[in-house]
Amino acid sequence: MNKKEILDKIKSLAGLDNDEKAYLVNLVNTTKKYGLVWEDKPEDVEEELRTKLPILKEVKERAIINDTETKNHPNHILIEGDNLHALTSLTFTHEGLIDMIYIDPPYNTGNKDFIYNDSYVDKEDSYRHSKWLSFMNKRLEIAKRLLSDKGVIFISIDDNEVTNLILLCNEVFGENNHIATLPTIMNLKGNQDQFGFAGTHEYSLVYCKNKSLTNLNQLPIEEEELADWEEDELGLFKKGANLKSTGVNAPRNKRPNLFFPIYYNGETTYVTNDDKPIDISHIALYPITDGKEMSWRWSKKKFINEPHNIILSVNGNNISIYKKQRPEIGEIPSKKPKSFFYKPEYSSGNGTAQLKNVLGVKTFNNPKPLDLIMDFITIGLQKKGKILDFFAGSGTTLEAVLKTNNISNKQIEAIIVTNNENQIAEKVTYERNKRVIQGYIDSKGSKIQGLTKNNLRYYQCDFVERKPSLKNKKQLTQLATELLCIKEDCYNEITNQLLKATWHKLFTNGSNNFVYVIYDDFYIEDAVEALTTFITTKNKEAIFKVYVFSNGQYAYADEFEDIAANITLAALPDAIYKAYQNVLPKENKELIPQLDDDLNPETAS
Repeated sequence: MNKKEILDKIKSLAGLDNDEKAYLVNLVNTTKKYGLVWEDKPEDVEEELRTKLPILKEVKERAIINDTETKNHPNHILIEGDNLHALTSLTFTHEGLIDMIYIDPPYNTGNKDFIYNDSYVDKEDSYRHSKWLSFMNKRLEIAKRLLSDKGVIFISIDDNEVTNLILLCNEVFGENNHIATLPTIMNLKGNQDQFGFAGTHEYSLVYCKNKSLTNLNQLPIEEEELADWEEDELGLFKKGANLKSTGVNAPRNKRPNLFFPIYYNGETTYVTNDDKPIDISHIALYPITDGKEMSWRWSKKKFINEPHNIILSVNGNNISIYKKQRPEIGEIPSKKPKSFFYKPEYSSGNGTAQLKNVLGVKTFNNPKPLDLIMDFITIGLQKKGKILDFFAGSGTTLEAVLKTNNISNKQIEAIIVTNNENQIAEKVTYERNKRVIQGYIDSKGSKIQGLTKNNLRYYQCDFVERKPSLKNKKQLTQLATELLCIKEDCYNEITNQLLKATWHKLFTNGSNNFVYVIYDDFYIEDAVEALTTFITTKNKEAIFKVYVFSNGQYAYADEFEDIAANITLAALPDAIYKAYQNVLPKENKELIPQLDDDLNPETAS
């Protein structure tokens, strides 16, 4: 079959418009042999990006700032707007910097939970799954860019789309980076309305950017499990694995260097470099299982260096050696999370009660319970880190971060994104977390102290024209200030005699880092003089990120040469264009796409 002849026939067909012809060409062009295939459906918010660039504008009156002269607290960010627009903006501020993502996307049940182009998608829509996959793919592709190389993503989902989502995530993140699909019990009694079986669970999908670099934490054990732990001079421990290896790599011939005698003197064990006992009466122990020579889990060096981490089990002539399992989270015993995810606190009813406890009334259907998200945070993040939730809904993720920071003395920063449908961003997401930070009266009338060691900043998505005319470039530079402050984590504007003019601004993080923005390249010489004066008279050790307007890519390095040691230069708005270029849709749609082999007709067949 000759593809070029088919293409010519399609182009010559009467009675079809260009979109219909493009559809037929795409069908012929599809060469995928295995994997997930869906109909790519146009999305209004994506079409908007063909002519406009998203930016973020701060709503300053909603900012909650608790910094002091001696302490800078985590800066949490709430973005009101469509998450595709917000994610695009974040590619400039946070590409490769997000340590963990948690999302609870629409489940596409057909029961008015998923809106596509301002209309609910119902069960009878023949493109229901294609619309959802197209919607999710656009956002997950950007989410992957935002994740750090060690980053991990948790996604809540149910039976309606779990199989499709697994295949989609396999394509976006790579099948090798699939960590777990966790059945997550949300209703232990079961939903009696479901056909055949009373549903008890949803799923939590866990993927990462690069499994070889990802390090997941364990969970603290429950109080009743403490009875299994003992304590020595080094702290808590319990009996761990037998130090004789098992599995396909355990035989001696696979690891000959790990086959050697361990001697037991009646009280303790020891090893020697020459494999000879200190006393011939001491008993030699070898890693032999059912008469087969195996290997030890530890090397000789480890046995010599860590006698304090060995447990001996002596029963007559049977002597076994185990390792002491130590806690991995500070001094708190911990355990690896199980692939079946359950705690009574994960009940979906808990999420509703927790939100009502803060706001006083029920304002949101089926919010996720705090304990579930807090456990994900414990598993996915270290003491410091950045977490993103771009389906923030009622704001559970941010409250979970606030409480985790308070309980565990962590410095985690959250970025959450939600639209403002029915004023959810203002009246629920923001109001909930404002109260948690500032304090509130709960549903029982008790006064709850605020978690004041946190800042919250509120932004709204806005736009500038995408066409790179000089006028539009200048406008983008003028309106990019909030993006620059977010990117550099410098929010405090410095105002003094040097900075009175409107063509430049200076921001700091309260420490030794500064952001200097030059909005008009006409004033380059004045900017050099002002910055030089500031450095020489105010702070010779200061580090500056200098953003300077340029109609091209030149950031005026020659002009700033004398203070080059203190500054890093970037041209605006070129830096923003470069960040956006890989995620924005093409400015103009191709009316009739070419066939794969069009440019080389000889290979078409």
